Amino acid sequence: MDITANVDVPVSVEKLFAYISDLKNYESWLEMVHSVTPVGNDASSSQDSGSWTVELRARLGPFARSKRLRMVQKTCEAPYRVVFERAENDGRSHSAWVLSATVSQTDNGSSLQTNLHYSGSLFTGGLLERALADQIERGREKLIQQLIAN
Repeated sequence: MDITANVDVPVSVEKLFAYISDLKNYESWLEMVHSVTPVGNDASSSQDSGSWTVELRARLGPFARSKRLRMVQKTCEAPYRVVFERAENDGRSHSAWVLSATVSQTDNGSSLQTNLHYSGSLFTGGLLERALADQIERGREKLIQQLIAN
């Protein structure tokens, strides 16, 4: 599954990038991201430094699916591109989750393009993809409101 979404935001590239480069902020505007918890950000846990536990949830009528992932920031090219990837440390093979965000300047502020790539089978199917598309649409407005308010 690959889903790409775009939104224009009336703020500077730097302000938009500062917001979307912090994975914790995604839970405030993207419903699918139920919670984001930093993991091991102390010197005694260098293996987990810079990682997050992310709980994803999608609801389709009375049914819900959830998934807990360990994510890390793989790429940060400020102020234009950030990539978060699933990086479990349990020694097992897992499906890929990759969230990339690219920021560009526009005449009225900036533009954000996000892409969510998922290689597994738990969150697939046309109805679930439609529910995710609806969440993304609502998320656009929430993101704009969050950025304007701050």
